Formats: sequence, C-alpha cells, structure tokens
Amino acid sequence: MTLSNDKAILSIDGLELHFSQGGGVFRGKAAKVRAVDGVSFELYAGETLGLVGESGCGKSSLAKAILNLHRPTAGAVIYSNTDIAGLSDRAMRQYRSALQMIFQDPFESLNSRHTVEVILEEPLLIHKVGDKNSRLQRVAELLAMVGLPPSAASKYPHEFSGGQRQRIGIARAIALEPEILICDEAVSALDVSVQAQILNLLLDIQEKLKLSIIFISHDLAVVRHMSDRIAVMYLGQIVEIADAESIYSSPRHPYTQGLLASIPRLGEASPIEAQISGDLPSPMAPPSGCRFHTRCQHRQARCEHEAPSLQAGDDGPHLTACHFWPEIAAKQANS
Repeated sequence: MTLSNDKAILSIDGLELHFSQGGGVFRGKAAKVRAVDGVSFELYAGETLGLVGESGCGKSSLAKAILNLHRPTAGAVIYSNTDIAGLSDRAMRQYRSALQMIFQDPFESLNSRHTVEVILEEPLLIHKVGDKNSRLQRVAELLAMVGLPPSAASKYPHEFSGGQRQRIGIARAIALEPEILICDEAVSALDVSVQAQILNLLLDIQEKLKLSIIFISHDLAVVRHMSDRIAVMYLGQIVEIADAESIYSSPRHPYTQGLLASIPRLGEASPIEAQISGDLPSPMAPPSGCRFHTRCQHRQARCEHEAPSLQAGDDGPHLTACHFWPEIAAKQANS
C-alpha cells in the first residue's frame, strides 16, 4: 500500500450532512441531526484511508454523502476536477462507475430474487458496457477475481455463506473498474476467520486495479492492517488524521487515545487516564466548543466554548483537533 506521487484523487472540503427529524403540524419544529458537520480531508491515489469512530459518529453518513447517495447539506466533494456534491442523479451517473461502495450486510445489499449472473451483469447493462457475450465473459472474470467458481453465476444469494456473499458484493463493486472504493464496515458481519480472507482479497484487488480505498470500521485492529493513513471521527467531525503508524504509536487526541485504550489486552490493563467515560452525545444537540469535552478528562474552560480546528505539529501531516494536545503529550511522556 504505497501512495502514488501524493496526488489527491478525491478532496472533501467542509462537507456537511444534516437531517430533519420529528416535527410536523402537531409536533412543532423538526430537530436537526448533524450527522456530518464540516469534514475535510484528501484521499490520495493508491492509498487506503481508514475511518474509525464509535457507532453513531457519522462514518456511514459521510460515506453516503461522498457518493451523493444522501445529498450533502453543504461543502464540496471534488473528483476529476468536478464538485460532485449535490449533483442530480442524471448528472451523477457518469461518475458512478468510478466511485463504488461495498456495504456492511452482504445479504441485504444483494437482490435475493436475482441470480449472481444478473447481479453482476446489471452495472454493465446500466452503463451500456459491451454486448451480451462480453458481459457474460466479464461476469466470469469477476467471479474468478473474487475466488468463486463459474457455477456460482447461476445461483442465488441465499445459497452462499456470508463470506461468499461479500465476495459477490465485491465483484459487483469492481465490475466497472472504479478508481475509488468505499468499504462501509465490509467485514463486521463476518466471522473472524472469514474476515481475514476478505481483507486479503481486498488488498489483492487494490493492488491489481490500483484502487484508492476509504475503509470504514470500528475495529481498530482491522483498520491498522488495512490503512496507510487513519482519520478518527467523533460526532460528525474529524478530530485526528495521520499515517497509521503515528496514530497507533503516538495518538494525540484524547478520543483517539481512549479508542486505543479500549482494545482488549491479555494480561495488561488499559491506561485509566485514557479511558473514555459516558455516552456519545446526541448529534441533534452536540456540545458547544470541543464536542468531546463532555467526556474528556483533560478538558479546560476553553474547551467548553471554543471549537478546536485540525492543526499540525512540527511534523506537519499529523493533524489534531485539540487545544491542549502538546501539553497532554508532554505530560504523558514524563509520567
């Protein structure tokens, strides 16, 4: 997993995705859910960017906003020198082949009434790729690429195991040879032994097709295995982003430190000062200032009123949204 000339293939700038919830004639004003609230980052050619955070932090909403499956409230998604955020379905169609998604539940994401052949041929038909014979040949190639036999083409999704169904989902996602693949908890519904097979398959396909990947997961061990860089998301915002080794060896944001402290360790206690207390606040009423301050043991008065921006240290590429991360890091180094 190496970066290709540090060229950004996708740029996200100030992306927001807000939903209205409740309200109506007899219920008053609808509440606003700030699922994604000012996210910015770049995805480089050939890299895997891991996206981690607790359930409910906005990871899946961010993925759908990037792909315009949910129309963003504000911000830009720059791909191929074009802002695709908020494009109509018709205008977006020309970009669909280049940006594809693998969903969490392989059974729910596959049409149970269609054979695998129909499922894999469908994107080719929609985008008017080839004739019938060439499409069927492409289906056979896709099955071979994901490690399934030719006989799988005539079967239905319920005839496969979870891991095999996810292989079909991967085959469908790469049918049009995309440049960018977004994996939304793509292995979380699978057994641990099957997870390893699917992860290695994704790495092989990435190398073969020169893909750039956004890999979303709450499993920090899996993200470390897959990622070149990691972005940590909390309550709709990115709070830390750096290369994977720096995130795991020198986490700066108290939330990142808490996530890493939560990883079970045999015969070793997690550091008490890094543990996260309390529940994730509601995205309908996020805390003022730093959104993590209600759960942070290092909070100060400034945190309650002033929202920190992502800022770099001396090493530049490691960005952290915390007013006091240098002081926290120095204190931990001397303890």
